[in-house]
Amino acid sequence: MRKIRVLVVDDHTMVRDGICALLSVVADIEVVGEASDGKEALEKVRQLAPDVVLMDVVMPGISGLEATRRIRAEFPGTKVLALTQYDEREHIFSMIEAGARGFISKLAASSELTQGIRAVYRGDSFLSPSAAKAFVEGYQQRASAWREDDPYQQLTIREREVLKLLAEGRTVRQIADMLVLSPRTVEGYKANLMDKLDLHTKTDLIKYAIRKGIITL
Repeated sequence: MRKIRVLVVDDHTMVRDGICALLSVVADIEVVGEASDGKEALEKVRQLAPDVVLMDVVMPGISGLEATRRIRAEFPGTKVLALTQYDEREHIFSMIEAGARGFISKLAASSELTQGIRAVYRGDSFLSPSAAKAFVEGYQQRASAWREDDPYQQLTIREREVLKLLAEGRTVRQIADMLVLSPRTVEGYKANLMDKLDLHTKTDLIKYAIRKGIITL
């Protein structure tokens, strides 16, 4: 029986160890590698060619979102199952838009984890119950926003990333380093999103992000 080859990506060693321990006793799944950030994940995918990548969403450096986007572009046969301790709506939508086949909470039962891996390996989609609930609520919220012609819906995924990071107080240089872009490119995204949202100052931007629930105080 061919085993499903899995790469586990998480910036917390204890989380990776726990997941690997859980999967080590599953007959049809084999953990072929681990990575602690998005950059290492890309390197390991190139080296190991896993069938499924369990991808943490929030990591330093190259985020799980950016890593997923690159993996799907470079290795379309590799499936990504997003893994996070947060059931935040924006994470779910952003990861799915980036190419993830499913989304599962770190708080999910081990049976859900294996179900998710098998599902995305087959080419199906998978959402753990808590993620599914957040997805439905997020979709309903988005549908309402679309009906109101919310300009936020006109932002690209990258512009939304830049908006969130700016609202969190990151500098253009820091954002450029995190997203592996040039400062000039980040400035371009910043100008575009502020123009689309009709914002003129950093204070306006932060207030907007709080109102939208993109960041919290």
